[in-house]
Order: sequence, then structure tokens, then C-alpha cells
Amino acid sequence: MIARALAAALLILLAVTSAQAERLIVSVSNHRVTVTPNYSGEELVLFGSVEKDASTPADRTAYDLVVTVKGPAADMVTRRKERTFGIWINTDYRQFLQVPSYLALFANRPFDKITSGEIARRQQLGLNNVLLTQRVGTDYADVVPNDVFRSAFIRLRTQRGLYREDASAVTFLTPTLFRTGIPLPAEVPIGTYRVEIKLFAGGAFVTKTETAFEIVKVGFEQFIATAAHQHGLAYGLATALMALMTGWVASIVFRRD
Repeated sequence: MIARALAAALLILLAVTSAQAERLIVSVSNHRVTVTPNYSGEELVLFGSVEKDASTPADRTAYDLVVTVKGPAADMVTRRKERTFGIWINTDYRQFLQVPSYLALFANRPFDKITSGEIARRQQLGLNNVLLTQRVGTDYADVVPNDVFRSAFIRLRTQRGLYREDASAVTFLTPTLFRTGIPLPAEVPIGTYRVEIKLFAGGAFVTKTETAFEIVKVGFEQFIATAAHQHGLAYGLATALMALMTGWVASIVFRRD
């Protein structure tokens, strides 16, 4: 029993040592994106390198990389419409709980070429493998990738540029230097974005690292957003007063004698 326990401990130690044979050094071109009234979107650049050490296997010369970018989590709803008596009405819906408001997955080649399906599901590689928790009746769970609500949710977010998947977005400039772009659409949500970079070699997961950037509003938009959150009552009264004043001015300008 003791010998077996020692052998198991040695295997764990070897696995940990192997997993730490490389490390990732990464950075983002801009860690703070400012949104102004004329903001129309932009693209950040993630770049980095694979740092080897003395314990790196000599025959390990090729790597695969998967970059996952997640925006602030939020609850969202996908509705199903059906035509009844010539009118489109909502007949069913599904609530998605604390899912990323922005989600991008980038790699240097197709995900099914990088690793096995089991590891891809465990590491959440690709939109089909990302966990998107839903409220299904009284239960909370992720569902199969071809679920109609899940598919519709991803399709609608993709059309708006808020969900994306690109298996050729990561470029290895050298065997250990890499880069990728992170496109941000005009309607990108405000908040902190977490970037997770995972390294694979020969189909096996090697190591990972994380970085982050934030998107903030500045100028008049930030003033309005802050007022709405911190002084809700005053903001509501001011908005109602402005609406009344606008209506009163319009009634004078367009009054018929």
C-alpha cells in the first residue's frame, strides 16, 4: 500500500512538473477602452510568448493556443415568436443566467484539431462547449448545443458581433511568439473583460494564464450613467420634467391659431 501511494504521489508530482514546464507571458495593447458619444468600435491586440524552461520536453516544438474573452455577466432572455392569426406573438421564452455579455473564442486552428472532444468540453473550447446556464422550469442547467433556445441565443448575439468564434484568429509569428486581435463592436457592454489564454501541445493541455481590460464611458454619457445609478429619483424627475417641457414647447411651436 505504501509503495502504491508513493508511486501515485510521484505521478502527480511529475504531472505538475510537466504542466509547469512552460509559462505564458501575455499583454493587451490597451487595458482601458474609453467609450465616447462617437465611439464606433475598435480592435485590441493580444500578444505574448511561450516561455520554456529546463524541464520542457526536448521534442515539444509545436503549440496550439486558445484565447477566450468574456465580458461582464448578465441575465438575458431569448423569446420564441409564432404567427397567430397573422400576428407575431411571443409564445415561449428561456432565461439565461449570468452569461457573458460578450464572448469571443479564438484559436490558431480548428478546435477539434487541437485536442480531443472530451478535453474540449472540459476546457470549454468553442461556442458549443461554453457553459450557458439556463432556467428550465424550476431547474438550472446547461443544455445540449443544438437546443433551439441556445442556438437562437448564440445566433442573435453573433449577428450583433457580441459572440464570435474564429479558429484562425491566433497567429504564431515564431514557434513561441503569438498575437491575435480582439474586435469590439460599437455596442460593446461596459465593464471588466477577462481574457483567458490556454496552451496545448500534442493534444494535451499544458498551462494557462489570464489578463484583463476594462471598457468605461467618459464625458457626458458617463455623467448621465452615473446620475441614473447614483441619483435615481432625481434623474427620473429631471427626465419627466424635460419631457413635459419638450411637449409644452412643441405645443407652442406647432399651435394652430
